[in-house]
Amino acid sequence: MAKRSTLFCSYRHQVLRNWQSTEAVLTKENFVYPILVHDKPDVEEPLEALPALTRYGCNRLEAHVGPLVDKGLTSVLIFGVLQNLSKDVRGSNADSENAPAMQAIRKLRSAFPNILIIADVCICSYTSTGHCGICCDNGDIDIDASVKRLAEISVNFAKAGCDVIAPSSMMDGRVAAIKSALKENGFGNKIPVLSYSAKFRSFFYGPFLEATKSCLPKQDKKMYHLPPASSGIAHRALKRDIDEGADMLMVKPSFAYTDILRDAKTMFPDIPLAVYQVSGEYAMLLKGAEEGLYNLDDGVLEVMTGLRRAGADIIITYFAPYVLDWLSVKK
Repeated sequence: MAKRSTLFCSYRHQVLRNWQSTEAVLTKENFVYPILVHDKPDVEEPLEALPALTRYGCNRLEAHVGPLVDKGLTSVLIFGVLQNLSKDVRGSNADSENAPAMQAIRKLRSAFPNILIIADVCICSYTSTGHCGICCDNGDIDIDASVKRLAEISVNFAKAGCDVIAPSSMMDGRVAAIKSALKENGFGNKIPVLSYSAKFRSFFYGPFLEATKSCLPKQDKKMYHLPPASSGIAHRALKRDIDEGADMLMVKPSFAYTDILRDAKTMFPDIPLAVYQVSGEYAMLLKGAEEGLYNLDDGVLEVMTGLRRAGADIIITYFAPYVLDWLSVKK
């Protein structure tokens, strides 16, 4: 039922229409910039874990994003970071009135009407456990309660003004629950779902978990993140999300999973496919260039071209501000 009336949302925005292309060339519209938003509105806090990156309070976003939009940035991916606001077992401050993601969506929607705003939907940054779902007393994940909460957050993000919902928790049933909730609240033909479908358990997430102040040890999500050695379960996860109504798919991380990226594009050639170049991959490329092993622009653009060739229509990367400059020069 959730899939019946959701085709329009896949091409409602100009950026979404452009993502329907599968040519292996790099354009500025292929890139999505992840932004970490602090719950202190006036903060600009450099990240030790992610060199050359900063956490911004919502009052600082316009000044940061505006010059990037002028250079050709078309899409952002919003993550909230809590420092002052409290955390609890259900992630209540993921979508509360003062939640950083909610404030950021409203601020960016007002300041930049044409930019595509993608909202990451998970509760790991907002829960006292650090898990991506609501935990039972015995430590297991309560799937039903978790997907209900994720659907609730998705609706509130949609009401705040986001263009795309991106559920990243890997909870079974989350896509179907979110699609149904969006439809029930009048967003069925307006808000597509970009699902983190093949998200693997990876050491490359380390800097991001530190930057988002996660409460969880870095490798303790093995019960729901995919095992790195398995391609079969990744294929099943991709099909699961399509069957639940996902409008777009994602593979995460990128370097070690280009085979999965190619498999995803082969399995679903008509579905826009994203890849997330995660924090550890970003830091590794940056450090290699700082050591003089290669020119940063040449190295990063070669990697990006490879991701496009493997099947990615959308590349989510902290290098997006750099890429905007590099593509302008090289063009």
